[in-house]
Amino acid sequence: MLEKILSLGGTAEPGPRLLVGNNSRDDAAVFDLGNGQAIVSTTDFFMPIVDDPFEFGQIASVNAISDIYAMGGEPLMAIAVFGWPLDKLPHEVAGRVLEGGRAACACAGISLAGGHSIDSPEPIFGLAVTGQVAIENLKRNDCAVPGCKLFLTKPLGVGLVATAHKRGLADQADFQRALKQMITLNSLGASLGSLPGVKAMTDVSGFGLLGHLTEMCEGSGVSATLDSARVPRLENVDRYIDEDCTSGGTDRNFESYGQKISALTKRQKALLCDPQTSGGLLVAVAPDGLTAFEEASAGLGLESFGQITEATEPLITVN
Repeated sequence: MLEKILSLGGTAEPGPRLLVGNNSRDDAAVFDLGNGQAIVSTTDFFMPIVDDPFEFGQIASVNAISDIYAMGGEPLMAIAVFGWPLDKLPHEVAGRVLEGGRAACACAGISLAGGHSIDSPEPIFGLAVTGQVAIENLKRNDCAVPGCKLFLTKPLGVGLVATAHKRGLADQADFQRALKQMITLNSLGASLGSLPGVKAMTDVSGFGLLGHLTEMCEGSGVSATLDSARVPRLENVDRYIDEDCTSGGTDRNFESYGQKISALTKRQKALLCDPQTSGGLLVAVAPDGLTAFEEASAGLGLESFGQITEATEPLITVN
């Protein structure tokens, strides 16, 4: 449904200077400055997913900044997108949201340089972020080629843990691990941008891992196979799957692309379609680029969980 709504606004096709528009469903728009450099522009915002206003501001900001890193770029500055129910919540609480946003921007080495606010029925916060990238380092989500190995820089399960937390079922330690992950910047993406062996990259967010992999495969004209047992997941997340702590977003995700995926078990669906907030980078790496990728990501303990193949049916095979 969302894809249909967005299509009503038309498609910005790439041109001589607009290198990336919205036709590829990529993470950000990219504009050629004519000197080997390009501007990367994105925005993202949502309603609170945690109770603490400072943490909400952090998460929403890290999530928005991630789109710049997913294109292989470096963020330059951000402006806030802010809606607040003035008649329901005190302005001091709104101030804490902004403080969280500034803290996240400071970690990324940029300023929260301004923004716009409105009176809204529910709190809404996010950022419009401007970044830059050398055109030769630009990474897209539609350039994967057969033979590429698939990696994910953050484990899955944030949606499951967040749902369990709302229901009072999550251990505090599990929730804190999920929170720490959501406020961790995907700054590795800027380093991966300089690696020719990284053929395609995107960040994993509300569409779930399979949703973003579907976009990568369709845009690149390829297919993928993955080993679900090797997909990284948060500690104890299987417990929350067993307790049916899936969100409504999981079913909506599956309904939108499930027909393109091989048959899934209940457990596979719960994890691989789980909506992520401020998730990791999904990276497709050619065989001759694996050594450089492993050096760039040293310390993260990343392991491949799948591979890009020639186009086939179904689009994605899950083992």
